[in-house]
Amino acid sequence: MNELREVCDICVVGAGHAGCEAALACARLGFETVIFTVSVDSIALMPCNPNVGGTSKGHLVREIDALGGEMGKNIDKTFIQSKMLNRSKGPAVHSLRAQADKAEYSRAMRKVLENQEHLTIKQAEVCELLVEEQKKKAETSNRTRKITGVKTFTGTVYECKAVILCTGTYLKARCLCGEAITYTGPNGLQAANHLTDSLLDLGIEMRRFKTGTPARMDRRSLDFDKMEEQFGDERVIPFSFSTDPETVQIDQISCYLTYTNEKTHDIIRANLDRSPIYAGVIEGTGPRYCPSIEDKVVKFSDKDRHQVFIEPEGLHTNEMYVSGMSSSLPEDVQLAMYRTVPGLEHCKIVRNAYAIEYDCIDPKQLDPTLEFKDIEGLFSGGQFNGSSGYEEAAAQGLIAGINASLFLQGREQIVLDRSQAYIGVLIDDLVTKDNFEPYRMMTSRAEYRLLLRQDNADLRLRHIGYEVGLVSEETYQAVLQKKEAIEKEIYRLKNTIVGASENIQDFLKTHGSAPLKTGASMAELICRPELSYEVLSEIDPERKSLSADVKEQVEIEVKYEGYIDRQLKQVEHYKKMEKRKIPADLDYNDVGSLRLEARQKLIAYRPVSVGQASRISGVSPADISVLLVYLESHKDKKA
Repeated sequence: MNELREVCDICVVGAGHAGCEAALACARLGFETVIFTVSVDSIALMPCNPNVGGTSKGHLVREIDALGGEMGKNIDKTFIQSKMLNRSKGPAVHSLRAQADKAEYSRAMRKVLENQEHLTIKQAEVCELLVEEQKKKAETSNRTRKITGVKTFTGTVYECKAVILCTGTYLKARCLCGEAITYTGPNGLQAANHLTDSLLDLGIEMRRFKTGTPARMDRRSLDFDKMEEQFGDERVIPFSFSTDPETVQIDQISCYLTYTNEKTHDIIRANLDRSPIYAGVIEGTGPRYCPSIEDKVVKFSDKDRHQVFIEPEGLHTNEMYVSGMSSSLPEDVQLAMYRTVPGLEHCKIVRNAYAIEYDCIDPKQLDPTLEFKDIEGLFSGGQFNGSSGYEEAAAQGLIAGINASLFLQGREQIVLDRSQAYIGVLIDDLVTKDNFEPYRMMTSRAEYRLLLRQDNADLRLRHIGYEVGLVSEETYQAVLQKKEAIEKEIYRLKNTIVGASENIQDFLKTHGSAPLKTGASMAELICRPELSYEVLSEIDPERKSLSADVKEQVEIEVKYEGYIDRQLKQVEHYKKMEKRKIPADLDYNDVGSLRLEARQKLIAYRPVSVGQASRISGVSPADISVLLVYLESHKDKKA
């Protein structure tokens, strides 16, 4: 029988949030791209909570959008409720979160993929990576093998120059609900059971992780009068910088808040032996920051209740998502425990809660570009890299797609560092630190978070999206004009002086602010906690009309200038360490005085810079000093 062969530039394996961003980036940069999925119906599926954004995750979505990705635009078209979280705190931790219409989100993203030039969707299971040996490259790479294509379960070979693995939670997946185990992917979809063996044959180190999801309930069986209604923001802010704010001012759907209680916890404790997690049936490691209700009850035994959010799955379904109560307990226990929660006493379960375990990789095998260190042209992104969450997945998929395209163009691949983006923090943590559980992005992980706010993602990253080719000239010029308007207004405020006249003193007194003894600039007045840019318009007749996003940036840049300057100085020191590159062929056994643990870790991780080396667990400041001395002498010898 003749073997069917197809030819393309790039193959993307998986069509979840990572795969969609990767494939769109490649196709938009002009490469013939094929995206594979075990089911076309699973494109951009939200198998867990149908929401986008949230604390720190909102930052990722804004950054994806600034770089030319799709997630922000898609949620703006399909959300049913939107909220800006952490408004009572500083701007560094403000995060947008939107509840999506689950079916519409998937449908809208699929439509984008189907109509994207250079992109082909293929329903097929990729079961083998095709790799061949190549001559070893000096200095720039140690890759002795390169990708040549993929093979599907039906035997078709797709010859290509790059492959991006975005398999999500589908690799050898199995779902557990008490004693019942089904060997499927999320939502009962087909699992991908063959690719793991090919990866192992290539020497790729695999891991087994676990996540879970709560039950979905029939809206008609719930009593919302016993819950606290949760409303969206009165004025919605879009995720995408390209979305007209007026188009997202819609009638929003309410969510609801209720709580577990001691009755709930007693039922869970009495049935822990029937939970696959505690009975030892589950092999994979679960997410620390998204625990099951069993974990919450056991690990936080001092808590007499836990929050439960009841959230709609969409406009055209009665299914309600029970956020905060994911579980792998048997069906009878699930029903009993859910019915102890106020408002759920007569609930009817449409879909049972379940845990899912799946194969993924140890991400230390990746460069910060998300290319495998040992195989040229093989990239990966998303939960396959050991992370969790739609937003983390989409961010990695976008970077993997960009870098696979730059690789084929013969251009330098991009690496966003920790001072540039939350995406940089996410990827650096994955490829540099020991991760023994699904990684979740949090604002506390970003040491320069005052600089990396969600509101300024376009100012930080649009130029990179433009240089790559994913951001249009028109969009890029718009952000340059915005930047210029901000700078001009800040300059004006610093040079607009108001005196201690009677009307100024009356104004300050009215707003509970101390009177002036001498003249002060408008910028100095904005720095007072009780005053703001908007409030000062009353005594600032020279002020021009500015857009809301420009005014927001002016306010933040002026009010937090001292803190921002301090972080910028910290970034300068950080950048020096990042610029000290380490040759790819460096033999750490030649570096005298390195401690054994440090040598082992450096050999395992093969960092690309001294900065990355300094963040590896087990590598001390003394080890870094030894490495710096060696690199200097190494450089002198080469010279």
